[in-house]
Amino acid sequence: MLGTIAAGKIIDQNENSFFVQIDGITYELKRKEITQEEKPKLGDEIKGFLYDDKQHNREMTQFLPFAQKDQYGWSKVTAVKYDLGVFVDIGLPDKDVVISLDDLPFNKDRWPRPDDQLLVHLETDEKDRIWAKLADENIFEQLAAHFPDDMKNKDVFGTVYSAREVGAFVITKEYYLGFVHPSEMARPLRLGEQFKGRVVGISQYGRLNLSSLPRAFEEIDDDAQMVLMSLRRKSDKMLPFYDKSDAEDIKNYFGISKSAFKRALGHLLKNNYIVEDKDAGTITLINDPEDVAK
Repeated sequence: MLGTIAAGKIIDQNENSFFVQIDGITYELKRKEITQEEKPKLGDEIKGFLYDDKQHNREMTQFLPFAQKDQYGWSKVTAVKYDLGVFVDIGLPDKDVVISLDDLPFNKDRWPRPDDQLLVHLETDEKDRIWAKLADENIFEQLAAHFPDDMKNKDVFGTVYSAREVGAFVITKEYYLGFVHPSEMARPLRLGEQFKGRVVGISQYGRLNLSSLPRAFEEIDDDAQMVLMSLRRKSDKMLPFYDKSDAEDIKNYFGISKSAFKRALGHLLKNNYIVEDKDAGTITLINDPEDVAK
């Protein structure tokens, strides 16, 4: 009965609540939990969602939770107890629901953390306990939208819905399905984690191959970024500096030391963003990373 929507008869009331009887059990329906326009009264039949609160009191509410028995909803993680499972907020006023540790990754490093998001529905066991159950792969495939052909190198934002040894499975905010291989992670992604990355390809299974690693130009330090900016401002993309330029000239133009300038050049040369002409004493921008990223 708990975890379902049911109707019962109002048998009593006080200034704060109505008391509704269903199959011989009385549920408290607080007046602030009523959404119907018509004001209820003694003897009326009234319908609502049934649950037990943190003190195990039987409650009814007409503010239906995000997740129900036959309805999946995104729910925020509120607490983690490694001996029990993960608690999620499904929209009830005074109760969070548990996802059993049996339904979570074996590796606890991949468990969700508070404020992570999980897609769940509800199940009630034989002891009338309400549990949240994770949506499985089939549910996400039903929810998935077709992504356009020009997704390569596009930024995406989504949620990890499965965290495994082989990688992380992601659904984006547009409901595109994606996969992140371990080689494309700075660290292992966890279940429920909010994922921000980019598209690096399309898999043979019709998913977006994603990466959480920064683009090469995003890894460039501030000095290298400044040199790039100076080159962009020139119509010919050229500057009269190179690794043997005078330290005072470098300091006057860029405001950095010669050693910092040489490190910056090294980054840019390694990534093939610039070329250096030692005979002419110049550097030239040939592959602007901002253009590559578009």
